[in-house]
Amino acid sequence: MPAPHARSPWSPDMLHGRLLGGLAARALEERYAEPGLHFARLTVDLFRNSPLLPVAVETSLVRDGRRIRVADAVLSTDQGPIGRVTAVLLRQGEQPEGDQSILTPAWDEHPPTDAPVVAPEGWQPPFDLWRVTEWGEPGPGRVWMRETHPLVDDEPVTPVVRAALAADFASPLANVGTSGLGFINADYTLTLARLPEGELIGVEATGHLSASGVATGQVTMHDAAGPFGFCLVTAVANPIARLSR
Repeated sequence: MPAPHARSPWSPDMLHGRLLGGLAARALEERYAEPGLHFARLTVDLFRNSPLLPVAVETSLVRDGRRIRVADAVLSTDQGPIGRVTAVLLRQGEQPEGDQSILTPAWDEHPPTDAPVVAPEGWQPPFDLWRVTEWGEPGPGRVWMRETHPLVDDEPVTPVVRAALAADFASPLANVGTSGLGFINADYTLTLARLPEGELIGVEATGHLSASGVATGQVTMHDAAGPFGFCLVTAVANPIARLSR
């Protein structure tokens, strides 16, 4: 049964969508990871909102080649499927010679040394959160995050799972406006050049487009050593509720 801190900020009786990516990443890593195969992409489709119910994860191998492995996971409760996740694992090898024509620079934010933000009221994030920029202010939003709870029982959170959990924050960071968050995401796609190092993950909004109630946003994922991946989300306007600043 999900713990109380598993609830979503959108509703006190709704399961947080970030947990679906984390649970699927955990199951896919447990069953299909091996030395030399790198989790390069994780696409999380969020089919429907779910109450705080136990979640079952079923995995299947889609493709297993010399340089690529593709696996799926379906997440369900006793009310039916609530999400689907696809993982792409690529065989690591020798890095090509020469410099790239474009590189994502490391951001100029140092890892936090002060205490994380604590919301004065309402929903409390089930993770440590440092807002480098104010919520909804113009310009690229930036945060540092750190997991504070195990995902399942007392298991340690692996780097793959840590990245999958943090990636869900791409939607609120990229899609927030000056009057709050009016979009709820339908999916997110995390791409990883390498796995994050350490417990801290930084997320920086680097793009947003929206029209007629449909949005897409993107973020760059950082750790203390520099950028390690990207996350792209699609979202739909949520007229019933808007998360305020």
